[in-house]
Amino acid sequence: MKIYAVGGAIRDELMGLPVRDRDWVVVGATPGDMVRQGYRPVGRDFPVFLHPETHEEYALARTERKTAPGYGGFVFHTDPGVTLEEDLRRRDLTINAIARSRDGELIDPHKGRADIEARVLRHVSPAFAEDPVRILRVARFAARFGDFSVAPETLALMREMVDNGEVDALVSERVWLELAKGLLEDRPSRMLAVLHECGALARLLPEVDALYGVPQRADYHPEVDTGIHNEMVVDMAARLDASLPVRFAAMTHDLGKGVTPADILPSHRGHEAHSVRLLEPLCARLRVPSECRELAVLVARYHGDIHRAAELRPETMVKIIETADGIRRPDRFLQALLACECDARGRTGHEDDEYPQAQRFLAALTAMRAVDAGAIAKSCDDAAQIPQRVHEARVKAVAEALGR
Repeated sequence: MKIYAVGGAIRDELMGLPVRDRDWVVVGATPGDMVRQGYRPVGRDFPVFLHPETHEEYALARTERKTAPGYGGFVFHTDPGVTLEEDLRRRDLTINAIARSRDGELIDPHKGRADIEARVLRHVSPAFAEDPVRILRVARFAARFGDFSVAPETLALMREMVDNGEVDALVSERVWLELAKGLLEDRPSRMLAVLHECGALARLLPEVDALYGVPQRADYHPEVDTGIHNEMVVDMAARLDASLPVRFAAMTHDLGKGVTPADILPSHRGHEAHSVRLLEPLCARLRVPSECRELAVLVARYHGDIHRAAELRPETMVKIIETADGIRRPDRFLQALLACECDARGRTGHEDDEYPQAQRFLAALTAMRAVDAGAIAKSCDDAAQIPQRVHEARVKAVAEALGR
């Protein structure tokens, strides 16, 4: 039995990055050998075991054979005769196909170290094309390692996979999992750009893909292209260390601009309502968690109004906050304000701007929450008057707080 550290841990060590998790490959062993040494089996599709003390994963060296379309159509083969080189050959990228022996020797048959130095994401073998999830993984690694490029031959293979319909076999849960991971990386724009370039974005998120090439008014958006603006907004969300719901809202806030009639471009009047309409089927298709879906709808509907905070009357601000359920869910409303800030600062030349609109709405929200709705209710003889009286008190409080 020989044990090797493999994959991401070796890659991150070579790049001088913190190691998140360690994975191990065991060569020359059977499942029975592992159990006798105290390892606990946990793998469903192929033999994976947890170390009795560290609880790290140890997988038997394996090969795989494609048997059906999609990412689940594989048969795995393990036995003591499978070599380390055979196991590494089935991996996705050269930078992930490096192993280290117990005595420190690096095994790098696919020149992953050279690709790390060259900052290139390159597939290991033609077997890459058998698993469409790898398209999403490449895009996610591009988001994690923002200065890496995708090798031309790998990008060409990804396009071929899209053209062959492999991406269409992906299940929604796996697509959302990979997209969510990519959005949480340091440069989520790279994920969108890579998926757009290989054609996968048009299959998986056609509403987002439709934004590329759509012009906006240059006086508001010096970057002009709505797709580029969208990339800048998600990167701003990463820069501000925003949560996943905020990053998803940032990515989807302008979907309506992708369906703006050509005869009114570069204006996008009413795009907020169109964005909401497009969001619902997108979230249903990918089974987006409710926390992300609800915030995205909120931001899509109100980001234009929130940007105009300085122009809004106190009554309008109160209506927006009430409709957004900001009194009961202030934390969610603050997340919406952060997503709007990402939108405002996700523009060429505006990356370091202040966003006073958020402070103005925060002041309004604070004033509204200070209104004693219970006391107002007790003073009303007619219960039907309570909602209007509370609303009027909130408008007065906001007007006083904002100096109007």
